[in-house]
Amino acid sequence: MLRDLRSAFALAFVLVALAGCQGGPTSNVKRESASSQRDDAARVHTELGQKYMQQGKLELALEKLNKALEFNPNYADAHTVIAVLYEGINDRQKAEEHYRRAAQIRPKAGAENNNYGRFLCTEGKYAESAEYFKRALADPFYQTPAMAMANYGACMQKAGNAVEAEKVLRQALALNPNDPEALIALGTILYDKGEYFNARAFVQRFEGVSPPRPDALMLGRNVELRLGNASGASEYSRRLLRAFPNSPEARALNSQG
Repeated sequence: MLRDLRSAFALAFVLVALAGCQGGPTSNVKRESASSQRDDAARVHTELGQKYMQQGKLELALEKLNKALEFNPNYADAHTVIAVLYEGINDRQKAEEHYRRAAQIRPKAGAENNNYGRFLCTEGKYAESAEYFKRALADPFYQTPAMAMANYGACMQKAGNAVEAEKVLRQALALNPNDPEALIALGTILYDKGEYFNARAFVQRFEGVSPPRPDALMLGRNVELRLGNASGASEYSRRLLRAFPNSPEARALNSQG
């Protein structure tokens, strides 16, 4: 998504040199250079913000990302990264504002529409999210359509549309057999259908490609219970309580005594 910092700084230096030119014939170049210089500054600050986020320096990251948007309020990458930051600190309102703005700036882009669709789904806005997933999948240049398809299918599963969700998730897995979101969502659908052996297979495939998640551990536990494997179910419960003690799934287990 973002260019190497050294390239960005090199381009900034060239643009400063161009902006220093004088004379009537170069006036358009000067205006173009000033605009490009602001764009490049926004890009550099976005990259710095992303780097600080990766280091856990969230205050510095927020400062750089806000600075990027001062240079260019229409820089979609800055809106995306700052949305991720706000989502991470659970400021849902600001996260939604920036995901939405990125999708407005790039209304036909797969990544921005998928990001906003995924966020809307986490907010329970299923019908609205579907429109953005469809826009993402309509982008012929989108490099990771399986991701949007998996998110779309998982969202439909959460919305209770299991039949359509299963179809879309299988399409996603045909494109990327190792997509963790599609694997666990399809495993959940098969569990709900009573296909416990098939559900187990998808849980196992998920575990082969993804770090543990509380929802996947809970699904694994429930599958093993249905298959009469008490020791396997207990092992999933133990892993869930140890790794994710504050998760809703762990609280549900604890409430069962």
